[in-house]
Amino acid sequence: MTDETIDEIMGATYRALCKHGYASLRMQDIADESTKSKATLHYYYDSKHDLLCAFLEYLYDSFAERIAEPTGEDPVEELTALLDCLLTPRDENTHQQFQTAILEIKAQGPYDETFREKLTRFDRLMHDRIEGVLREGVESGHFAADVDPDGTAEFLVTILNGARSRYVAVEYPLDGTRTMLRRYVESSLLADGSGREVVAE
Repeated sequence: MTDETIDEIMGATYRALCKHGYASLRMQDIADESTKSKATLHYYYDSKHDLLCAFLEYLYDSFAERIAEPTGEDPVEELTALLDCLLTPRDENTHQQFQTAILEIKAQGPYDETFREKLTRFDRLMHDRIEGVLREGVESGHFAADVDPDGTAEFLVTILNGARSRYVAVEYPLDGTRTMLRRYVESSLLADGSGREVVAE
């Protein structure tokens, strides 16, 4: 399968998920969003489950590129930029519909080992990226010496996942979480005498 075909099928899967959600999604719905027939999709993927597993892999690669981008002049700026990135929708028009579909897929995690393994990779990627910035900040003296990079990264991933789920379930605005995370960085992570202030936008 060519990269062009993969991109087309994955784009169609994204659009179909936004329109129909996970539970109601059919292979025909995905075919309707692309130039490929349902038979062609089945040629490449045996079932909706197989296609969605491939879709999660595709999302993982894109997500890895996205969270590698935020940088800053020091670890404090980099962490703030990273947290902002993780709480900023990539597409305002379809973000909530897509996140709703992803939440449906996450709900299958306890019952579907393949989904659970792929979703765990996203969590681990977020954790490792945040932990790396925290560890660098502790070593450089920007973050307090008693900050536990591993435990703090686990905590922040839990907050981020909860905020996004709450946004989907009850439309709680992500701006509130973004502001509180900035305050948390300033009040709990910065080294004494750093002279830094994390300004909430």
